[in-house]
Amino acid sequence: MKLNQLLKAIEIQNNQPSTDMDVSGISYHSQKVEEGHLFVCIRGYKTDGHRFLADAASRGAKVAVVEVIQEDVAIPQILVENSRSALAQIAAVYYNHPSEKMKMIGITATNGKTTTSYMANAILEQHALKTGLIGTVNVKNGETSIPSELTTPESLDLQYFLNEMAHNDVSHVSMEVSSAALEMHRVEAVDYDIVSLHNISQEHVDTHGSFERYFEVKSSLIRDASENSFAILNLDDTYSASLIEKTDANVIAFGVNSDKGTIRCKDLDLSTGRAKFTFEILKPFTVDDIEYKPSQFNVELAVPGLHSVYNSMVSIIIGLLNGVPVQTIQQSLKEFTGVPRRFEFIYEDKFKVVDDHFANPGNIKVTLKTIHFMDYNNLHVVYAIRGGRGAKINRDNAEVLANWAAELGIDEVTATSSVSHTTEKDKVTTEELDAFMNVMAEADINVHLYDELPDAINESLSKAVEDDLILLAGCQGMDYGAGVVLDQLSPEDVKMK
Repeated sequence: MKLNQLLKAIEIQNNQPSTDMDVSGISYHSQKVEEGHLFVCIRGYKTDGHRFLADAASRGAKVAVVEVIQEDVAIPQILVENSRSALAQIAAVYYNHPSEKMKMIGITATNGKTTTSYMANAILEQHALKTGLIGTVNVKNGETSIPSELTTPESLDLQYFLNEMAHNDVSHVSMEVSSAALEMHRVEAVDYDIVSLHNISQEHVDTHGSFERYFEVKSSLIRDASENSFAILNLDDTYSASLIEKTDANVIAFGVNSDKGTIRCKDLDLSTGRAKFTFEILKPFTVDDIEYKPSQFNVELAVPGLHSVYNSMVSIIIGLLNGVPVQTIQQSLKEFTGVPRRFEFIYEDKFKVVDDHFANPGNIKVTLKTIHFMDYNNLHVVYAIRGGRGAKINRDNAEVLANWAAELGIDEVTATSSVSHTTEKDKVTTEELDAFMNVMAEADINVHLYDELPDAINESLSKAVEDDLILLAGCQGMDYGAGVVLDQLSPEDVKMK
């Protein structure tokens, strides 16, 4: 491709090199540079691509996009204000704007991005649409998939994946959009048809500097949406609801507690942990010549949890906005078995065992609220202290647990540092342990602390009696918890559903 075609997409701050120059490809990692490439120097959280410009030139880079000119590197350098933004725009041009050729669905939230994107994909697939999926777990292109390296890929990689999907006749793409991706311009050149933000709570504050900045970045997906798109917003979440008047998109507002929007969930039954409810359209709306009038239909979820209700509400609306029949949506949600470690039932017989990643205060509140709706005898909490994330998140998480203790009858917790089941970066520090233990002490909650995950789980298994509920709670430290439980139960005891 000619260089001048790529440069039309960006604002240049210095004299251009030869605009008739041919570019054989684009790269932002010097070790992936090939002869004739355009190399883009991007700044990351840990390293700066400008440090590798000379290496890129030695490997064959023909021209570079930079934020700082390096006079000692003898290739033409195109000066821009923000090279990440430039990379996003150039990549979209290079791959001929693939997002414009498909229905693009961008899903962001503090909690539930992964499950919601999988639910939406399942509904679209049930309607015999050829789908793509981009997120934390994998990148799916029709019938093939590869493991993900980032929740939202770097802009050049993202445009490559979208181009591959377009060439594979994929018609609909469900995509997780992380706050990091928005902050770092990875999705800047993606043309979204539907966007959603259905919850936001304290998370990634260290990355963005403050919660206010985190919300500003997160909400940009909604605020920047075009007038030709739809924005799905949750009236039960103050931050999500605040965006209704701050977007040019056509807003579809919903609520579980609120009935002031376009859609509501009513008659919610969570007694078994798995929700049954009525999905009611309160106000008419039209999309692609399909008119949805006030009406209602019943929904049964195969996946448990109150959070699944909110995720499913977004997914159902996505289905309707894409013309999926109600019966198809109902059937899809009855069959959707979920994503691992999102309030996952791993054992249901004499007692129940739920596995949840318990990542942050918002996630924990919804998990504990779901348990409050459930019928059970005694609750046993096995908590893996969150390592490598600092004292504050551990204190905040512990405070939510403490605040719900009286409501749920929790007067003791089994905790673990998961010493042998975490990587070096996820090891629990003394400060993180103290933050958790101090909150528990202030709340008069007795903690049985174990270094090893199996020891903590075995204690709860030994105490559980008929109709009890065991909650395996925690991020990286509890990732192996389900396996430990199932290894300890005899084969005749394990009756997975």
